[in-house]
Amino acid sequence: MWPRADSRAEPRQAAVIDVGSNSVRLVIYRLDGRAIWTVYNEKALAGLGRDLPATGRLSPDGVEAALTVLRRFRALLDGWSAADVMAVATAAVRDAADGPMFLRRVRDETGLAVRLLTGEEEARYAALGVIAGQPDAQGVAGDLGGSSLELIRLNGGGNGDGLSLPLGPFALGAPRQLVVDRVRRVIDTGLQPHAARFAAKEFHAVGGAWRNLALLHMELADYPLRVAHQYEIGRGDAVELARFVERQSKASLQRIEGLSKRRFETLPYAALVLEAVIGALKVERIVISAFGLREGLLLESMDKDVRNQDPLIAGCEVLTEIRGLSTDLGGALEAWLAPAFEGLPRVFGDREPTLLAAACRLADLGARLHPDHRADIAFEQVLRAPIAGLNHPERAFLASCVFSRHSAAATTPEETAIARILTPERRQRARALGAAVRLGCDLSGRNPRLLERSSLAIEGDRLSLTAAPGWEDMLLGEQTAKRASTLAAALRLKLELA
Repeated sequence: MWPRADSRAEPRQAAVIDVGSNSVRLVIYRLDGRAIWTVYNEKALAGLGRDLPATGRLSPDGVEAALTVLRRFRALLDGWSAADVMAVATAAVRDAADGPMFLRRVRDETGLAVRLLTGEEEARYAALGVIAGQPDAQGVAGDLGGSSLELIRLNGGGNGDGLSLPLGPFALGAPRQLVVDRVRRVIDTGLQPHAARFAAKEFHAVGGAWRNLALLHMELADYPLRVAHQYEIGRGDAVELARFVERQSKASLQRIEGLSKRRFETLPYAALVLEAVIGALKVERIVISAFGLREGLLLESMDKDVRNQDPLIAGCEVLTEIRGLSTDLGGALEAWLAPAFEGLPRVFGDREPTLLAAACRLADLGARLHPDHRADIAFEQVLRAPIAGLNHPERAFLASCVFSRHSAAATTPEETAIARILTPERRQRARALGAAVRLGCDLSGRNPRLLERSSLAIEGDRLSLTAAPGWEDMLLGEQTAKRASTLAAALRLKLELA
């Protein structure tokens, strides 16, 4: 069983200032144990690295823009403890001849001590960020910034051997018009010496430019769930998308809905880098990570026992935590349901126990919502909640479970979208698991101790619900029988109460 909510570290706030080649950004997070929530996000596209390939120095206009926004960020963080603020600079400042001078100005004019990351450190934190969002990520992570591309093999701990290559859009010539053949040769020359070392079937793409490519792919494919994190694109579709973007002019890109207007000049370069990476590293699947360097810094700052927690379970616990309600309910439901569901054919493979645990932690999500609307609202919250550690089918599955926890309706909201993401078997299992959670909550009145007085089992073609001797009349009443019948129907089993 996963650790209970009361084993989490005390909630805290943390701020990360990221001085990149293109943007300068402040993100304020709330950390509830392993769960990472973004509570404030502000950036300015200063373009520090815009002139670097031509002059070897930071853009003068970019320096002034960066200093202006950093003074604002310092004011926003007035009163914060220095231990809760992390400020880092990456490729452009690292490579520019006047990078040290810029950092001195930042310290003198804002009081911020900005840590300059090496290329290897930048790659490592990108890997840690991917792991923060998907602990079981395998393959290679690639973080595309304004001036550089960091590559690192994922090994579960973010301690792989990574490197930084000057293959960001600014280093390749942006914002000038893309000359495809010339830039492709530069990228291929940069990647080729490292291709064998980083070859992988799965590539985790980090960075705003590649997230925008994913959002464009969603738009073109009419994909129903507009959540970038853990969005997957197959090799063929990704190459086709990249080539489509490479051919577009800035004016053409501006007519496409959903793209960041400030990335029109760099997006074709990012597409060309992605196409080259796919070919050189023999990539079969691209997975978009909304987590990156900043979240990697946060993960490293956590205690080891917190880092080892599952972010999905932690996120679900925090999402449903309500003052005055039992924090033990989710774990008790898991212990009560797991033995029965373990005997069913798995529809999510090895992920099944984790998803059952997460669904149990979401049992009280609708507690403060109007009874007539809680099923629909809770479904929507889970479908688009900023929780890490799950892919899109798992997200749709948990949303469907939460809906069935509060409603016996045969169809969920956004039924067409759910049908595109989940197989019929997974949809049926979600309905059954939601009905099981509802049964457990109603049987016990949400009192974890009462669950221990009953047991749920699947034996052949029968669903058996049994109360401990002397507890039958208190636990197996009309309401319980009704909920148990719904669960049995969802599992296509006969019901036996004893």
